[in-house]
Amino acid sequence: MVFIGGHVFLYYSFLHFFRITAANARIALAACLLFLAAGFFLASFLSHWKDTAFGRGFYFAAALWLGVAVELLTAFVAVWFIHWLGKISGLNINPALLGALAVAVALIASAYGVWNAYNLKAREINIKISNLPAAWEGKKAVQISDVHLGHVFGKSYMQKIVDLANAANPDIVFITGDLFDGMDGNLSSLAEPLKDLHAPWGIYFITGNHETYLGRENVLNALKQLPVIILSDTMADVQGMQIIGLDYPDRNGDKNVGAAIKSLPEFDPAKPSILLWHAPTQIKAAEAAGISLQLSGHTHNGQIFPINFIPRLIYGKYSSGLNREGNYSVYTSVGAGAWGPTMRNTGSPEIAVIKFGK
Repeated sequence: MVFIGGHVFLYYSFLHFFRITAANARIALAACLLFLAAGFFLASFLSHWKDTAFGRGFYFAAALWLGVAVELLTAFVAVWFIHWLGKISGLNINPALLGALAVAVALIASAYGVWNAYNLKAREINIKISNLPAAWEGKKAVQISDVHLGHVFGKSYMQKIVDLANAANPDIVFITGDLFDGMDGNLSSLAEPLKDLHAPWGIYFITGNHETYLGRENVLNALKQLPVIILSDTMADVQGMQIIGLDYPDRNGDKNVGAAIKSLPEFDPAKPSILLWHAPTQIKAAEAAGISLQLSGHTHNGQIFPINFIPRLIYGKYSSGLNREGNYSVYTSVGAGAWGPTMRNTGSPEIAVIKFGK
């Protein structure tokens, strides 16, 4: 209903501000918005049905419209507010000028968002763990999250991520879910650049929600062909650090993070530990279980303004960035890729380069 209502709002905003009165023009505008509204659903169906160059292009354009529509909605809400203020104050503001301003602002924000979606950066983070093993002092980890490999981000973008990660010279790499976008295809080929990723202590992977859409087994079978260590509700001891990886639950499923951690027979809450859990949820449960550091993603920091306020409402201060609570820290990556619209105007995509100390 919100999606439909948004397009109805755009329709009446265009009619009002650009004084569209001709019946043919109104019908054409309505038909155009109807096609654009249906485009993403049609593109998603086609992309699942068969992987073609046309399908990938159509998916990119249809998804991009969703981002542009959000910016248009935001801009038109602002100019409606200006319009009403003008009426109240007796100012005669040209409606066409306000409409043109809304369209211009939306297009500029969208264009910047498309460019910035590929503006991958390495964000350096310093993490202190009081009982850090001596072998980890001054060591570096790279966290890669939410790449969403599929119809838009492909093998070449994964290579870009790998090259940036290698430049950081990490000792260990953590992939915290949504490596893939939930689209069928040659998954091992998309992720093949991981073969070039250098991390002497290993590359560790957990599933995110999009891996459940693809089918967990399909994803794991593809990754087994690559030098990736899959943590599926399991733990690995790396140089005295407990690395715990939890599977993301299936759609409509749930997981008790605290219970899942405590169910691991080899887990010792007195020893340092890193929890790989896709979403920044159940923070208190992880802390109570004795986790030293939680690495998550999932939120994309909303990806598009003003959607970034939604994850802030849902996850609070844990929606992005580093938070420390006593001896427990959580870092939520904004992700390396994008889902849906290939747009990011709430911050650049990232890999996190984490340096450890006491």
